[in-house]
Amino acid sequence: MRITILNGNPDAIHVAFDDYLGRLVEGLAPAHQVTRLDLREVKVAYCTGCWGCWVKTPGECATRDDSADVCRAAINADLLLLASPLRMGFISALLKKSLDKMIPLVHPYIVADQGEAHHRARYDAYPLLALLLEQGPDADAEDVAITADILSRTSLNLKSQLAFTRLTDAPVAEVIHAIDSL
Repeated sequence: MRITILNGNPDAIHVAFDDYLGRLVEGLAPAHQVTRLDLREVKVAYCTGCWGCWVKTPGECATRDDSADVCRAAINADLLLLASPLRMGFISALLKKSLDKMIPLVHPYIVADQGEAHHRARYDAYPLLALLLEQGPDADAEDVAITADILSRTSLNLKSQLAFTRLTDAPVAEVIHAIDSL
């Protein structure tokens, strides 16, 4: 399985989260092709809502940054693992802006999908999404549930589904097992 991990940890000094992801990559590598993108090391500008990705440069953000590389890594994966410490009850701004910049992965045209209005797919296949969160001292179970619900809705817009949500207080082997069970 091709797995892309988007590391939304904004703090290089927060090594525990990055170490957890390192052990996860190490555990997955023998059986899977794993790509880990540390988002704090790539240049991704905020989406300005210019719609250039649909009108001027269809399928690509009109702003020249590394978001095309992030989108390419995401769409070419079988599983897109969104990893982030919870900040103020939600994923980091770093991961959120990267998700916002994935809008070029769908068409601007709206279709009825599961009884709801959603964008038409641009590609034949989209990766499953999974969520790995670090629940810090300022986050509680309700924050995790709300975040998982929002990312589940986001997965519908990306023509996918949220396969699972796990916390980093679980052993790495548990996350590997969840991935291997997909």
